[in-house]
Amino acid sequence: MTRVAIVAMALVAASVSVGGASAQDAGASANFPKPAELVSAVEFWTRVYTEVGTDEGFIHDSENLAVVYETVEITTSSRQRRRIVQGRTEQYREILTALGRGKRTGLSTEEARILALWPDGVSDAELRAAAGRLRFQLGQSNRFRAGLIRSGRWRAYIEKVLDDRGLPRELAVLPHVESSFDPTAYSHAGAAGMWQFTRSTGRRYMRIDHIVDERRDPFLSTHAAARLLEDNYSVIRTWPLALTAYNHGLGGMRRAVRQVGTRDIDAIVREYNGRSFGFASRNFYTAFLAALEVDTNSERYFGPLELDSPADLVLASMPDYVDARELSRVLNLSLADLRQFNPALADTVWAGDKFVPRGFELRLPSTPSTEPDTLLANLPAEVRFAAQRPDEFHTVQSGETLSGIAAQYRVSLVALVRMNGLNNRNFIRVGQVLTLPTTGAAAAPAAVLAAGAPAGGDAAVAAASSGEYIVRRGDSIDRIARTLGVDQAELLGLNGVSNRNLIYPGQVLRVPAPGAADEPPATPVVAARTPAAAAGQELAVEQEEASSVAVVAAAEVAPAAVDRPAGFDSPEFVGPPVIVAVNDAAAADDDSGSNALDSVQATLAADPSDYSVADDGTIEVQSLETLGHYADWLGIRTQRLRDLNGLSFGQAVVLGQRIRLDFSSVDQGVFEQRRIAWQQSLQESFFAAYRIANVEDHVVRPGESMWLLAQSRYGVPVWLLRQYNPDLDLDLVVPGTVVKFPRLEPIAG
Repeated sequence: MTRVAIVAMALVAASVSVGGASAQDAGASANFPKPAELVSAVEFWTRVYTEVGTDEGFIHDSENLAVVYETVEITTSSRQRRRIVQGRTEQYREILTALGRGKRTGLSTEEARILALWPDGVSDAELRAAAGRLRFQLGQSNRFRAGLIRSGRWRAYIEKVLDDRGLPRELAVLPHVESSFDPTAYSHAGAAGMWQFTRSTGRRYMRIDHIVDERRDPFLSTHAAARLLEDNYSVIRTWPLALTAYNHGLGGMRRAVRQVGTRDIDAIVREYNGRSFGFASRNFYTAFLAALEVDTNSERYFGPLELDSPADLVLASMPDYVDARELSRVLNLSLADLRQFNPALADTVWAGDKFVPRGFELRLPSTPSTEPDTLLANLPAEVRFAAQRPDEFHTVQSGETLSGIAAQYRVSLVALVRMNGLNNRNFIRVGQVLTLPTTGAAAAPAAVLAAGAPAGGDAAVAAASSGEYIVRRGDSIDRIARTLGVDQAELLGLNGVSNRNLIYPGQVLRVPAPGAADEPPATPVVAARTPAAAAGQELAVEQEEASSVAVVAAAEVAPAAVDRPAGFDSPEFVGPPVIVAVNDAAAADDDSGSNALDSVQATLAADPSDYSVADDGTIEVQSLETLGHYADWLGIRTQRLRDLNGLSFGQAVVLGQRIRLDFSSVDQGVFEQRRIAWQQSLQESFFAAYRIANVEDHVVRPGESMWLLAQSRYGVPVWLLRQYNPDLDLDLVVPGTVVKFPRLEPIAG
């Protein structure tokens, strides 16, 4: 076991049982091999993590990481830093160009030094190519050291989560690469938290909205990261590729395996030429191996370190909607401390625009005298609310800006950006609906609980056992019926209520007994067909849509963030200044440029589907896509695609089919950008309403249909089922096949 892990484990209660293999166990190399071809890259990142801090960095070759030309100090302003690095880079470019022309005699001292960095007999062509591969990498040693110290707060917890899921313990060092174990880290690409989830990927496993963002909670996001890594491994079957997929996306890594013809990480790093497989993705696994080396031998690199102690926190479920300031007063905790313990609650909660939601698992310091649940149960009636403060919205009009909208409603621009999950405050589109960070004119009225009445989510449980429900201020017949899972008309008839609007706080309603109605009562779990219907899923072959289907215009797709050196131009943080995620620094320091596909690749990291255009100009049909979609994204007529693919009128495309496209009006990059934006919008809408609670293995029995199972039994849209079984032909599943079905649950308000 590593020294860091030993210290962290010593700081938790002895009752916590932890198993599994440590980073130094013999089995570690089997899960995370270090091929000879990648050794120089691992050594490079080890130097980045231990030798140079954020006030200096390396000018190096972007492919041969053994070639480091210079360590540059950058303690001046950002503009001067850029000028210094650009000046030094241009000098190296001139020297390499001269050497690449065959100059080998009469060398200056500097020319001889640079030539000596390369192997004997290096070719002129290689040196000329190297002139175009110059790159600057900011140092990270001070961040890594700080991350080691911070890791003591969560390391034992992370390892236990990994153990419980049967995952390698070495994965516990991944936050070094992602964020330096800083749960407040935000990247310029919109990734957040210790594990650096984007909204799109995070929504598969967590609640992420303008009230709760579980990415920022190191405990909740740890469970999500473990599930994502487990899902990656279940599809790609090797840990080096599963880790790389964490950064590059599962679809990208499956594409790499197909193109290169192997799952060997060294061959993929060397040979895969995917357009979005840039420096950060290509080096993600070697950076992880370097982090594992430094973490395992931290004392060798940094000397003795005293790690932070794990916080002694307990969970308490919120019984009702409560203002954070009132909660702070009742719990006798400062608002700052309450916020520190509960980072998942968004700024809208701390600003008073939204309540702490009912059912939220509040983290509070453990005290021997009073149980938090007791304190919450004794919240006075006047601070309890039956519903969340309502949202207010604004539809963007032509010519409007975010700053203008913020001024119009007298709200904070930062709060407006964060509430709507905007990565770029300069990008909004006409017709976009923005949620406003305001309490609104009609806040939910205070709840008045009758004596002995249960609070919040306990009401349904109590009503089921007692047969009675006590009406609370803010309740309605519709809300009560939905909460209790009973028929509205039956609820009204049983209580002799002729006017559904005439109920009052404290009124005792008799509750229909379960089974009294013909239909079974609704449960908190999503109804079987609801998620599928919400996604517009069809049972079999998808129907073709007319070419009038809504198009995501090129102007409506947010431009790719321009990569820039970390520490030169500060990333556009949405919120308070925090450190940049370490892997983001690797990406930001890549001056080789970026493209639209690269910028959205990470947002669909958990999606194994291939949305790229192959070298032969074909694509694989994905769920819910039609010829009409393709024609619109290409700016051509649908008939042109029929002609190209020999399809008769009315003949639909089917899942997995390869379709040839016509790029005479738009190029491949624009098409991919529009396609991914549409998929992203589809998935974000779905995951705004549902989250994946777990994944169930289903053994197919004779006569079962995947389409009917997805619709009727599991309530899963087929596009999501395909993502969990990407290599499975759903039309040709034989009995005995194991199919993964995600189990969905609705996201509470």
